[in-house]
Amino acid sequence: MHNGSTFSPRRRHVVALLGAAAVPVIAPAQARFPDKPITLLVPFAPGGIADITARAVSEVMAQKLGQPMIVDNRPSAGSIVASQAVATAKPDGHTLLLMSNGNAVSVGLFKKLPYDTKKDFVGVSTLGYFDLGVFVASSSRFTLLKDVVAYAKAHPGKLNVGTIAAGSTQHLAAKMFETVAGLEVALIPYKGSPAVLAALRSGEIDVAFEILGPMLPQVQAGMVKALAVSSDRRNPALPEVPTAIEAGVAGYNVASWNALAAPAGTPPAVVELLNRAAREAVASPAVRDKLAKLGMRTSASSPAELEKLLASEIDRWSAVIRAAKIEPE
Repeated sequence: MHNGSTFSPRRRHVVALLGAAAVPVIAPAQARFPDKPITLLVPFAPGGIADITARAVSEVMAQKLGQPMIVDNRPSAGSIVASQAVATAKPDGHTLLLMSNGNAVSVGLFKKLPYDTKKDFVGVSTLGYFDLGVFVASSSRFTLLKDVVAYAKAHPGKLNVGTIAAGSTQHLAAKMFETVAGLEVALIPYKGSPAVLAALRSGEIDVAFEILGPMLPQVQAGMVKALAVSSDRRNPALPEVPTAIEAGVAGYNVASWNALAAPAGTPPAVVELLNRAAREAVASPAVRDKLAKLGMRTSASSPAELEKLLASEIDRWSAVIRAAKIEPE
């Protein structure tokens, strides 16, 4: 999943405690938790949606837990580097992973991962969902999504659709759209979001599938138009833009997500404490307002709900990857 900016060197950031908080005690017979700073590994570079989410949530969680949280960026293909570090970390709750649908996608993209995505992590909580959008240039002849679909059906293989790299959430979302809508289009991959935007504005591509957040300023400036959002509900940042389902593409529902996970074997009492802190962070007005501006819908969950989401997303994206005939690496 492309959940941030282009890869950059590893960077650490300590979230400062804004106020004193009593150190929680999980049980009389157990050691205090947390008894040292908590490290949150983020599989994406600083500055992207995943990184901003991690820092916003960590700041509030640090206050609730009484220990600093260190956001440690370890970008890599398939989120593998950060995920492996957490999978093999001591299961005491002091090392966490910013999990995403990228972890689910990786199961289908790689022949063998150095960990078992379902078995080597325990869910803590979802943090939020962020939609993709179907975009055209402001000067485009297409004004509605049904116009795009009608053209593609009348001219098989002639509609140029741009996304970032093959295997990304954006690329797979476009491939799923092609399948669900019964179309044949020309999928054109680019190195990054800026290149996709440039291609869209220049007329090199007709349509772009991109994460909503980075495109919002372009929409607000009138440079591009959003024809639809990808999930099954309208996005608060663009309330007038219909969902793809509302626009006539029945059954099309795609949303990226971020969550917190810990190494398998982390004590249930520790997971419960982390879940409570995450829920409070996600519910805080400061976090909700900051992430809403990026087009993100904050939403916490139980550990079991997150694990169910992960399993269903692994199945869904593996099927999309097979349909796209992408050979696992």
